[in-house]
Amino acid sequence: MLLKYLPVFTTLLVLPVFVLSVVGAPLHIVLILIDDFGWSDVGFHGSKIKTPNMDKLASAGVILDNYYVQPCCTPTRSALLSGRYPIHTGLQHGVIHDAEPYGLPLDFTILPQKLKEAGYSTHMVGKWHLGFFEWAYTPTYRGFDSFYGFYLGAEDHFKHTANKNGILDLRNNVEPVKDKEGIYSARLFAEQAQNVILSHNASTPLFLYLPFQTVHGPMQAPQEYVDKYQFIKNETRRYYAAMVDIVDEAIGNVTQAMKHAGLWDDSLLIVSTDNGGIPAHGGYDWPLRGHKGSLWEGGVRGVGFVHGKMLQRTGIKCKELFHVTDWYPTLLYLAGIKEDSSVPPLDGFNIWHSISEGAPSPRTAILHNIDLPPNCSSDCAKENDYNGIAIRVGDMKLLMSVPNLTWYKPPELFSGFSDQLDKKFDDTIKVALYNITADPTEHIDLSMKLRDVVKKLQDRVQYYMKGLVPSGKKPADPKALEIAREKGCWGPWRS
Repeated sequence: MLLKYLPVFTTLLVLPVFVLSVVGAPLHIVLILIDDFGWSDVGFHGSKIKTPNMDKLASAGVILDNYYVQPCCTPTRSALLSGRYPIHTGLQHGVIHDAEPYGLPLDFTILPQKLKEAGYSTHMVGKWHLGFFEWAYTPTYRGFDSFYGFYLGAEDHFKHTANKNGILDLRNNVEPVKDKEGIYSARLFAEQAQNVILSHNASTPLFLYLPFQTVHGPMQAPQEYVDKYQFIKNETRRYYAAMVDIVDEAIGNVTQAMKHAGLWDDSLLIVSTDNGGIPAHGGYDWPLRGHKGSLWEGGVRGVGFVHGKMLQRTGIKCKELFHVTDWYPTLLYLAGIKEDSSVPPLDGFNIWHSISEGAPSPRTAILHNIDLPPNCSSDCAKENDYNGIAIRVGDMKLLMSVPNLTWYKPPELFSGFSDQLDKKFDDTIKVALYNITADPTEHIDLSMKLRDVVKKLQDRVQYYMKGLVPSGKKPADPKALEIAREKGCWGPWRS
């Protein structure tokens, strides 16, 4: 149910039809998400963790150096698949927990549904996390021809059970999968992705959405990968490094399958994180401030790159401004889909010419989020797990009602630095302003010096607040756990 929208600052895109590939063959799309991937934890950002496959693909493609996602799992996934900011889908507050009866609203036609209009074969392998209380909210009812994965936010990587209650959370389409215990999640999902690829008819365009659970907790990995990182003193960090290593290997295996199936030369590969890392779970965002769950750069600035032979320039870092909502209109453009009037209008922009040709980004601003307690103005104190407000316009980023987070300094980079987590102060920062281009690590607060800029950005926030859809967050339904225990598997309980 769509409540309110205002089209003033969002852009309704009427996209011209595009030839599916520069050589006339179908354009295949592989979209990979790495869960909770820290900014500094990939090789091409200087990490000591081994990511040779990602490094090679990124160096031969386009690294997105000014790319933003949402601060946590559900909001990013909703933005990716709908092309809308979470304030327009009701998914701006936190994540969907196991027994909560809501999801990405059915009013929205999401990416796989639109790609099917262009004749794509659409498949998903991995983590959904967009609601499953009714079948209508699950992947195969929302445009995916097949789904192999799990509905919740996290599971045991070997047992494929939900963390808190030990109930199975793994499906092949709509059927529970009960015979994969002991197979590590990244390997299992890579194998399933390879099966999809190798059985695909190359004459039909393929869309493969592959959101790995890795490197999200629990911190688990096969021991042989953990042993590769004995030089890391912190045990949690060792497991995290092993998880990054194995997901990089999985990406390499998927790309090899694309080559073996004869799809690679006509494929666009996109790799992205869904949010920043968590120092307590081994993920580092240095030198950025904050971490997952926050609106500081460490929570929302995302690792990302694009690879494909249809790119007109490669081997570069693209510094144009992008947001995760931009994938929706960009991929529709590449698929040759003309986007009709949408309600509410898309928040994303077609960024293909910026990525491929170096054209200026059509995006000049990002609403990072508005997440406040109900009936609360923008200057109220932070309560519970609400993460406040952040908006960026040009170089300038305004934060309001955000928790005061600092910078976690990785022990292996700072000799003698104590292995402590980044400090979270009890106070809330009411207003702060940063020039992100000049000060990407958010050290110099300009709010007192540039009060006119603060006022302009606050006015922009007030516009967005007038069109904000209330959070769809719902209390847990006791029936969900009761039925999951009865059936031995998490699944829709209100259908």
